Amino acid sequence: MGLYDIFDISGSAMSAQSVRLNTTASNIANADSVASSTGETYRARHPVFQAVLNGISTNGTSKASQAGVSVLGIVESQAEPVARHQPDNPLADKNGFVYAPNINLVEEMANMISASRAYQSNVQVATTAKQLLAKTLTLGQ
Repeated sequence: MGLYDIFDISGSAMSAQSVRLNTTASNIANADSVASSTGETYRARHPVFQAVLNGISTNGTSKASQAGVSVLGIVESQAEPVARHQPDNPLADKNGFVYAPNINLVEEMANMISASRAYQSNVQVATTAKQLLAKTLTLGQ
C-alpha cells in the first residue's frame, strides 16, 4: 500500500459519511410527518457500510490493492410507527389516529455529529497526506 492509496481510502470514507449525513438529514426532516396508515408512514433509513480490503497478501505486500469503505445499501427501520389520536387531522383514519415515524431526534442528531466528525477526520487525513507528499518532493532540493 502506497502513500497515494491514502487518498482513495479517505475519499471512500468521506463518500460513505456523506451518504450517512444525507440519510440522517432525511430522517430528521421527516420526523414530524404523519400519514393515515402504518403502510404509508415514513420509515427511518440507515446506511450499511462495509470495509473493503482487496489485493493485500498475508505477508503485507500489496498487488493492485484496493482499500476503503463501501456503502452496501440503505435499509429502512422496522420500528412500528407511533399512533397519535388526532381526530381533527384531515389525515386521520376512521378511528381518529394518524401515524408518525418512530424516529428519535436525539439519536439522529448524535448520528449527524458523529458522521460530520468522521468526515472532518478524513479530510484531515487527506490534507496531512498531501502535505507529506509535498515535503517528500522537496527533500532533494
